[in-house]
Amino acid sequence: MRVFDSNDPRFYRKLESFIAKRSRDEGVESAVRGILADVRARGDKAVLEYTRKFEGIDFRPRDLRVPAAELASARRGLDREARAAVRDAIGCVKAFHKEGLPRSWRGRNPHGARFGERWYPIRRVGIYIPAGTVPLVSTVVMTTTLAKLAGVPEIAVFTPARKDGTLAPEMLAVLAMCGIGEVYRLGGAQAIAAMAYGTRTIPAVHKVMGPGNAYVAEAQRQVFGEVGVDLLPGPSEALALADSTARPDYIAADLLAQAEHGTGKEKIYYIYLDEAQRKAVEAAIDRQLPALGNRDAIARVLRAGSAFIRAQDLDDAAAIADFIAPEHLELHVAAESFEPLIKRITTAGTILCGHDSPTVLGDFAAGPSHTLPTNRTGRFFSGLKITDFMRRSSVVRYDRRSLTKARPVVAAFARMEGLDAHGRSLEIRFDGEGEGV
Repeated sequence: MRVFDSNDPRFYRKLESFIAKRSRDEGVESAVRGILADVRARGDKAVLEYTRKFEGIDFRPRDLRVPAAELASARRGLDREARAAVRDAIGCVKAFHKEGLPRSWRGRNPHGARFGERWYPIRRVGIYIPAGTVPLVSTVVMTTTLAKLAGVPEIAVFTPARKDGTLAPEMLAVLAMCGIGEVYRLGGAQAIAAMAYGTRTIPAVHKVMGPGNAYVAEAQRQVFGEVGVDLLPGPSEALALADSTARPDYIAADLLAQAEHGTGKEKIYYIYLDEAQRKAVEAAIDRQLPALGNRDAIARVLRAGSAFIRAQDLDDAAAIADFIAPEHLELHVAAESFEPLIKRITTAGTILCGHDSPTVLGDFAAGPSHTLPTNRTGRFFSGLKITDFMRRSSVVRYDRRSLTKARPVVAAFARMEGLDAHGRSLEIRFDGEGEGV
């Protein structure tokens, strides 16, 4: 792990270099560009060839979509405890995101014209669900629940198959519990291409959603503009910010959990004020790591992607956290520090307050979606929200009286911008009523 000190005159430059490391890869960009072009030109044939090449699976076009009976069977086979957990998580996600449902409204502007906004669900979305080393069933809940709540009529889910060409029964069961009936055994950049351009087997979508590996994120970036995309989330990040009240064993457990995701490109941050606490956290990591089933993958992330940062005080720690713009921010601090820190740190995806609010709650059950901005995109992106599955139209209606009030304004702007046809398009409505304005 890397150790930084904010007293270093080159601290922020070094930190920025650490954050940016491995975030973009020209080889990935080029490979993805080729895959997208090929799928666009050859459709199903290219999709199947890339699936054979990258996944070692020999599918036929009809194998891509999961039959409804397979989804239903998996749902019946899920054990009672798991079904209860999924229902609980869906309930929490719905409760949180219902608060963000926008309302259509109407009013009048200063001219007296009617105006307002109408909100509509996007007609067709494609949601990518990673399934690398483990089936991320929680991501199904954290994405499709929002789409259903927004009223999206067509929701297509894409997730990579296992080596035998099947999907994990847990993945199928949770998809069924979330009410998803259109599921494709397809991953990687070829899945994003199929969503964006469509094939004979797969109808194109209007917006691509969901997290993925570097190839998936790059494919989303490249298709943006032809279809909508969400926030281009990448490998997981977590930052633990601690004061003297923090428990080193809690911090260690939380950092280990977020290093477990499996891409090898996760970023783990820990901001501390006291060297003795850092040493205690490192010792706790050394004690806990050997007992974890994914310890080898976690150890690789700790070696290459972890930064332990010495701050001078909580104000300094807040400034550093705001610069990093972490996906998950844990505040291992006294309760009286929550609000001051939340006011100072305005770039985090999710802020988890207190010693009993580990990131795993946000991963699985708390309510906010765990699809969050990474790699400092929290400076301008927010976590996945209900309005990402919707769009709005402005509505304007003038009558004769309100048009008369707008007349001099339009005429003045038309003169200033030299756009006489613009001015004429309003003035023609007053022809025969005397001199124009």
